[in-house]
Amino acid sequence: MIRTAIIGASGYTGSELLRLLTHHPNLTVSTVTSRQYAGRRVGDVFPHIGHLYGDLVFLEPDIPAIAGEVDAAFAALPHKTAMEAVSVLARANVPVVDLSADFRFRDGSVYEKWYVPHIAPELLERSAYGLPELYREEIPKAAVVGNPGCYPTGAILGLAPLLSAGVVSPRGIVVDSKSGVSGAGRSPSPGTIYPETTDGIRAYSVLSHRHTPEITEHLSRAAGEDADVTFTPHLMPAIRGILSTIYARTTSPLKTTDMLDILRQAYAQEPFVRVLGPDTLPDTRWVRGSNFVDIGALVDPSGSRAIVVTAIDNLVKGASGQAIQNMNLLMGFPEDTGLSHVPLFP
Repeated sequence: MIRTAIIGASGYTGSELLRLLTHHPNLTVSTVTSRQYAGRRVGDVFPHIGHLYGDLVFLEPDIPAIAGEVDAAFAALPHKTAMEAVSVLARANVPVVDLSADFRFRDGSVYEKWYVPHIAPELLERSAYGLPELYREEIPKAAVVGNPGCYPTGAILGLAPLLSAGVVSPRGIVVDSKSGVSGAGRSPSPGTIYPETTDGIRAYSVLSHRHTPEITEHLSRAAGEDADVTFTPHLMPAIRGILSTIYARTTSPLKTTDMLDILRQAYAQEPFVRVLGPDTLPDTRWVRGSNFVDIGALVDPSGSRAIVVTAIDNLVKGASGQAIQNMNLLMGFPEDTGLSHVPLFP
């Protein structure tokens, strides 16, 4: 068994890692850290999985000590804090999947423009962007895998094959996304508590969301030229799920069936991508609790505008499930190991 640490295990992504890893035959969680809950048992903080973790106790994050005791690690920490821990683990040759933004960008200047100064820029050259459907060959060679953001996962997977095929233009792309409140994390704030989110929906971080450069970078790679992307996120009154509606101009008249064929061919061998039929569009309920991304697509009657809709569970394919998918690649396991969860419905 691979001894695995979850650094920062008391948030939503940490709890999802704990839940999902109970199904993994090769990874055993031997170490969990939390400054807030240090000294308390996992079951005291997460009663729904406590019986599966016995007397496992949250520890203070002594990263050098942990690096000598585990074979692999997930970092589920905020940006900046994550890079400090990940740097220690990577230098000790512990394979790491980082769920923060700290290792998602090869170009440190892009990261620093949107986040903070980077303390380990030399590790960026040894990192891989953890979107297996696009970068499967790069991930096993990496010292650190930067797990993608939740919004970028749905946006990039929905449009990348169409850009690669040259059937849509990289200019004037619009990504309109709606997320459940769990995407804001477990710490309460006035904008995410029940009375502030129920019965309403609102846009936020318009023209300034930090996932914008991430989406733009990888759609540009798919297109082979700079993409022009407008990304607008919304908070919706749900716990889980992200629904993204993506608009792009076609490069020549296109039919819905042709666009769906391109998507199906691109993802024919992908265990977690489901391309839906021409009369069906995704619903976040259909992926809830699973590592699937559902994709639907239509072309308007003129053939000039493509509309792609994707749905993911932001805590699974948008975070912890994808992190396990990446760890499977790092460790040489079948990619879907421990991730064969059927979506929860209703």
